[in-house]
Amino acid sequence: MSIEPFKIDIPESTLVDLRERLARTRWPEDFGNDQWQYGTSTAYLKQLCTYWEKDYDWRAAEREMNAFSHFRTRIDGIPIHFIHERGKGPNPKPLILSHGWPWTFWDLKKVIRRLSDPAAFGGDPNDAFDVIVPSLPGFGFSTPLQTTGINFWRTADLWVQLMAQLGYERFYAEGGDWGALITAQLGHKYADRVLGVYFHLMLPLNLFVESDGDPADYDPDEQALLARNLRFFAEESGYSAIQTTKPQTLANALNDSPAGLCSWLVEKRRTWSHSNGDVESVFSKDELCTVMTLYWVTQSYGTSARYYYECVHNPWKASHDRKPVVQAPTGIGVLDHEVANMPRRWCERNYNLQHSTHFERGGHFAPMEVPEALVDDIRAFFRKL
Repeated sequence: MSIEPFKIDIPESTLVDLRERLARTRWPEDFGNDQWQYGTSTAYLKQLCTYWEKDYDWRAAEREMNAFSHFRTRIDGIPIHFIHERGKGPNPKPLILSHGWPWTFWDLKKVIRRLSDPAAFGGDPNDAFDVIVPSLPGFGFSTPLQTTGINFWRTADLWVQLMAQLGYERFYAEGGDWGALITAQLGHKYADRVLGVYFHLMLPLNLFVESDGDPADYDPDEQALLARNLRFFAEESGYSAIQTTKPQTLANALNDSPAGLCSWLVEKRRTWSHSNGDVESVFSKDELCTVMTLYWVTQSYGTSARYYYECVHNPWKASHDRKPVVQAPTGIGVLDHEVANMPRRWCERNYNLQHSTHFERGGHFAPMEVPEALVDDIRAFFRKL
């Protein structure tokens, strides 16, 4: 397995084509949708796509990304891109961070240097980590993915191989969204290698097989949590129904239309973050356009959506029957505005839970929304171990 340095350098012709496609967008009629109740507001989408076409500077984003150390490799024939930032301290500890959907590796940009060089942010050099941030298979520059069956538990196997190749036989792991399930699988199957796991979203590993939740697990003070979880799966799971069943049908549309891609992704950024309905209170226009451009120039929407399909059609199986399911020491940051949170009793039964912190601010994209608080809590938990 050879590892090669990688520099992001998108051809200008790709960017010209993107702007031309945005300029030619055929917009639908939209009425009675001021609160996005029918889906993405076309009025807002027009504003964002106009900015994307005329004012957004991809080259500036590219320069910012290339300030980090990027690499690419192939593991079991699967292309893997990753950032590897060496820690600045007396004894940096290896830490792999895993992102989710509709994220990219760049949604972790605000935490990478805080974790690798704490002294630069007023912290203790003894807390430094060697930080590894891969793009999930089929996401971003971990493309083109041409292998079926790649899902979160297969990805965990790839991460173990990647870390071993980098010289880390034992390591820490953190993640949210898909990254939370990858990290949970690491803590389940590879508890002998994983020194500790941290999540800002905790889910059952068999999420796509059967629900491991039971209303009886919710204590009286958690009834509002139960109602919020039920509401999410009732009102916010349409995207998952498509991506777990017919992802290529949608990929054919969104790979051709940047405005369509933007519509599909920005609605989740608004709804799932702690935005109170104003997506730009959390993400700037430049940050939103960078996400869209990463999906567009890598043509990775289709394979990112297939990640859902592969979890349903290649379901998770336990590697052991020991309890708790996740045996690695576990820490969690509980965010009030996360899309779903499991009850305490369930978490304690299924995870080796040793640390829990409540965050009043922040939603599904915690590394972008509350990076300082998240880093402080990751450090506090792993310091104990």
